[in-house]
Amino acid sequence: MPHTDGTVTITVNGEHKRVKAGLSLADLASQLGLVPEKVAVERNLEVVPRSTLADVQVEDGDEIEIVHFVGGGDHVAPVSDDDSWEVAGQRFRSRLIVGTGKYKDFAQNAAAVEASGAEIVTVAVRRVNVSDPNAPMLTDYIDPKKITYLPNTAGCFTAEDAIRTLRLAREAGGWELVKLEVLGEARTLYPDMYETLRATEILAKEGFKPMVYCVDDPIAAKRLEDVGAVAIMPLGAPIGSGLGIQNKVTIRLIVEGAKVPVLVDAGVGTASEAAVAMELGCDGVLMNTAIAEAKDPVLMARAMKAGVEAGRMAYRAGRMGMRRYADPSSPLAGLI
Repeated sequence: MPHTDGTVTITVNGEHKRVKAGLSLADLASQLGLVPEKVAVERNLEVVPRSTLADVQVEDGDEIEIVHFVGGGDHVAPVSDDDSWEVAGQRFRSRLIVGTGKYKDFAQNAAAVEASGAEIVTVAVRRVNVSDPNAPMLTDYIDPKKITYLPNTAGCFTAEDAIRTLRLAREAGGWELVKLEVLGEARTLYPDMYETLRATEILAKEGFKPMVYCVDDPIAAKRLEDVGAVAIMPLGAPIGSGLGIQNKVTIRLIVEGAKVPVLVDAGVGTASEAAVAMELGCDGVLMNTAIAEAKDPVLMARAMKAGVEAGRMAYRAGRMGMRRYADPSSPLAGLI
């Protein structure tokens, strides 16, 4: 029962507090300086759905646990010769993002991720294997406390399917930084930009921070940014093709016009092509097949790390200008 002063005593994360009777869980979170939409709340050992936090009132003697989800290690620590990059308020050192499909097993996948130096991995959202709940899981090999998981919508062909997938991902792991792709058809795996734009706008309004796979179109990229994309991810060539960067001019135009990070997503086949993407001024490169289908995925992962780093250094250094004719490196004066 409430005390005579109209308060109740509750326990929040192990600490006793007296709060106003009739306070909702959402109000409680706000009073604690938290954003209700970004936390999970357990009341008396039962999880309270976020959608009902404003409707559930605290009662005397309640035991409340409030948690949030950590997507990876500490990316805010200072870095020497800092050339880190930032997306949606999170800072990373590695500019290489790798996928988690097509490997022969999770162990090989984990070894490749370590060799690549990647701090972000894309993960597909799939149904739990209810017939074999003890089957190995990716999280047993790649620790989401050390590596940021980026849930994606691979295989979605409508905005509705993509949105539903990411809503489930957020409920399962609290992720708001996500990778959105809405495909047009199965042969080319090109993005359907109408559906992609529609999904981006809806997800952004729901608090998601979508990094968006798109065509290499500067106008489409600008529209995605306008409706809430936190990163633009144009394809360099069709997904899984390994054809390399086919569209240097349009990708460079996207880079020049964007106010959010730009990452090449799809088409890279080898380290030199990763370097090309970085020399264009991209903030990073995302790849899966190029590493997973290499004869030695772990060695290729190392090569991709080196390629991305070399391309980034070359971009920062500023390449020499091109000339139509030769220009001798050694002085001609004083020849014997």
